[in-house]
Amino acid sequence: MTVLDTRPGSQYDSSGHPEVVNDFSIVIATVNGSGSQTANNTIIRSIFKMGIPVNGKNIFPSNISGLPTWYTVRVSKDGYVARRQETEILVAFNLQTADADLQSLKEGGACFYPDDYKFMNPRKDVVYYPLPVKQLVKESGADTKLKDYIANMVYVGGLAEILGIDLAKIKEALVKHFNGKAKPVELNYGVVSKAAEYVRQNLPKKDIYRVAPLDLTHGKILIEGNTAAGLGAIFGGVSLVSWYPITPSTSVVDTINEYLHELRTDPASGKLTCAVVQAEDEIAAIGMLVGAGWAGCRAMTATSGPGISLMTEFAGLAYFAEVPLVIWDIMRMGPSTGLPTRTSQGDILTAYFLGHGDTRHVCLLPGNMQECFEFGTTSFDLAEHLQTPVFVLSDLDFGMNLWMTEPFQYPEKPLDRGKVLSEEDLKRLGSFKRYADLEGDGVGWRTLPGNPHPMSAYFSRGTGHNAEAAYSERPDDWEENLDRLARKHDTARTLVPPPVVQTRAGANIGVIAYGSSDPAIVEACDLLEAKGVAIDYLRLRALPLEEITSKFIEEHEILFVVEMNYDGQMHKLLQIHSPENAARLKSIAHCDGLSLTAQFITEKVMSVLQ
Repeated sequence: MTVLDTRPGSQYDSSGHPEVVNDFSIVIATVNGSGSQTANNTIIRSIFKMGIPVNGKNIFPSNISGLPTWYTVRVSKDGYVARRQETEILVAFNLQTADADLQSLKEGGACFYPDDYKFMNPRKDVVYYPLPVKQLVKESGADTKLKDYIANMVYVGGLAEILGIDLAKIKEALVKHFNGKAKPVELNYGVVSKAAEYVRQNLPKKDIYRVAPLDLTHGKILIEGNTAAGLGAIFGGVSLVSWYPITPSTSVVDTINEYLHELRTDPASGKLTCAVVQAEDEIAAIGMLVGAGWAGCRAMTATSGPGISLMTEFAGLAYFAEVPLVIWDIMRMGPSTGLPTRTSQGDILTAYFLGHGDTRHVCLLPGNMQECFEFGTTSFDLAEHLQTPVFVLSDLDFGMNLWMTEPFQYPEKPLDRGKVLSEEDLKRLGSFKRYADLEGDGVGWRTLPGNPHPMSAYFSRGTGHNAEAAYSERPDDWEENLDRLARKHDTARTLVPPPVVQTRAGANIGVIAYGSSDPAIVEACDLLEAKGVAIDYLRLRALPLEEITSKFIEEHEILFVVEMNYDGQMHKLLQIHSPENAARLKSIAHCDGLSLTAQFITEKVMSVLQ
């Protein structure tokens, strides 16, 4: 069914066409650096405040300013928040791309544009709303340096009037954006209201799209994944952050800096209980983590692909010396600098095997804002319990875009510090072997600096060592150590967050995905069911892979592994994990820098099944 089809409950516009209510996509094309983010966030927040599920994605260039940028707004009464493949509403405010953007508009769609622009190849099958941008900006009386920003508020007013966005909600959104500062709120809202009034008087509605209030966002919040991650780390007990700025991870640490004074100040001393250090590069950043993790701190950094590669040697050291630390990798498009402001899931294999020799790391794969927050604690607990680096693999789509979510819950579970021997423990035991596997789980006991017992001292070694932490090149010591680390990796399989499985009656086809692919998978499963194809869905939340995934693979005749990289990296890991079922695992890998759409997944699945 297309958006133009009549459906039960539809109303009709003045021309007899069925209206489409709360089910369309808006693309806003502007010039990077023109301040359009304020206008776009205002649209998102005002629709959200009307109770309508909504999501926004910023597709921006890596250059500082002047190049084209697009912002997509998905409005969905059904709660779908994945990027939509088709565009029903276009705001053509970048004149360099206006003609090309117009060609991508769906038949019957609506185009808002400055009234002094003439399209080179105008279409006859769309509705035009020319907006008097220069006139309204002049009438606003805004200072010259603010005119570009104010101009964007003209399309906010135009969209509000034509689509039915509540002006009162727009004002609420502006109040939040400007933290209640009256002057900028009134200046921007003044332009919005005048633009809306102009459209009301001069541009009668001719398209079929509009919004109407719902009650589907009550109690929810809008938040970016990097903000959720930063808050999660604070609530997870982070005590040292060492980092070097890189897009798209920087706002993780920005969030930590923003909330530290409010949330992590010792009431007795008035001092912060967490240190944030900007290092000279990524190598220094992870080097500080190794020292801090060894000393008992909950230490973390946030970076992206190029930063991960620079951290390789220290990550291997932390793995072999068994030092806990946490690395957030907000994935972007590679190889090399690649497309640094586009999203990707291309660091899966790199992060999992990062290091020299036979190294395998624990990786967490957050699939929503709740998990971006919760994994702030989970990552530290796993790192300390297993005494190893833990990678959290988010991406730009999650990290830098606004997502709806339920409010976060304060973590009530005590922090898991793992196997740490106190002075009293050492007195009672009478002996201590740092790398001895006493419980058979591959995890030894450790002591922390400050323990005064003479037996507490040991060497943390990246070179060969035996159970006593003494240097050793003996083949049997080396093999014993690798065997123990393999047992520890198997222990990790039982501790990492298990996958989430959704089943449908009669399904013998499965799909496996992870991370920000989830919204598109959820919608695609519904689209496929409407076509008569029942499909079960397993969302991975961590590496190493565990028993539930093996069972899911064995129970389905065909399995599609959907991800946003070129080589199908998780597909390859699943084939390694379950070689006897490798032929039944089909890769659907997507790699163009944009987030997945349900239509793409549906078409790929149907092409295989037919």
